[in-house]
Amino acid sequence: MPWTRVVLVVEGAVAEALCETLEGAGAVASEMTDADAGTEREQAAFGEPGAEVTPWPRCRVTALFPEALDVSSALESAMQASGIRCLEGATLDRLEDADWVALTQRQFEPIRVGERLWIVPTWHVAPDPNAVNITLDPGAAFGTGSHPTTRLCLGWLEREVRAGDRVLDYGCGSGILAIAALMLGAGSAVGVDVDPLALQTAGYNASRNGVVLEVRDAHRAGAVDARITVANILANPLRMLAPIIASHTVAHGRIALSGILEDQAADVVEAYARWARLEVTGREGGWVLLAGDRLG
Repeated sequence: MPWTRVVLVVEGAVAEALCETLEGAGAVASEMTDADAGTEREQAAFGEPGAEVTPWPRCRVTALFPEALDVSSALESAMQASGIRCLEGATLDRLEDADWVALTQRQFEPIRVGERLWIVPTWHVAPDPNAVNITLDPGAAFGTGSHPTTRLCLGWLEREVRAGDRVLDYGCGSGILAIAALMLGAGSAVGVDVDPLALQTAGYNASRNGVVLEVRDAHRAGAVDARITVANILANPLRMLAPIIASHTVAHGRIALSGILEDQAADVVEAYARWARLEVTGREGGWVLLAGDRLG
C-alpha cells in the first residue's frame, strides 16, 4: 500500500507536541531529527536517566499517512489545532510500498571491530571466515556492534581477555560483549540486566554462537567474582552502580566502562575512585571508554 510522507520544520520545543498532533490526525508513524544535520549548526543530543535533554533548536518532523487519507486536510487541521508554525514550507510526497524487511537488512552490513572480531548478521556470509565472527541480528535488546560505545568495549575486550578469564557483562543487552569475551577465550561469562527480554535475547544469541552464557537478573545477581567486568550503559547509571560493579570484580581485576560522553568522564572516574583507578583509554564520536584496575 502506498503512503504519503509529510515533512515539516518547526522549533524544537514544539516538535514532540506536533508529532502527537499528527498521529492524532491519522499519521501511523512520526519521527524527529535535527533540521540542521550536516551543517555547521548541527548539534549532538543525547539523553539518559536523570539528565534533562535540550531539544534541537530546529526539528525536522516526518510523518507517514495512509495514501487513502486526505492528507492535506488532515495536516491543515492539525496545524490549526496545535497553533504550531512551520519554519519552512511543508512537503508531501508519495512513498511506494516496499519489502521493508529486505530494506532494513540492507542497512546492516558486517562490522569489523578491532583486529580479529566481526559482527555478522545472519543474512550475510562472514567476510573473513578465519576471524572471530559473532552472528548477531538487530533486535529488541541494545547492542549490535554499530554504536561507538559497543565498538570501544569490543576492541578493549579483544586486547584484554585471557584464556580462562571469568567475565561480567553488566547491563548485557543483546549479550554481545559477553559473547565476544567467550569467543575470544574467556572461560566463563555472566550477563546481568534488569530487562527480562534482554536476558532472554542474550541467552538466545549465546546459543546461536555456540557459547554458554550465564544470565542473571540484576536484582538477584549474587556474587560474580569476575576478573574482567565491562559495562556499556550510560554515565548516570554507571555512577550509581559503582559500588555494585566494583563488588563483582576481584581485587586487581580489570574494569571497563562506556556509554560515557567526553565531558562526563571525570565525574565517572571520581565515582569509582574508592574502588578502581580508571582512565580514558579510547574515544570515538564524542564517546569515551574508561578502563583500569580494581584496587586491592
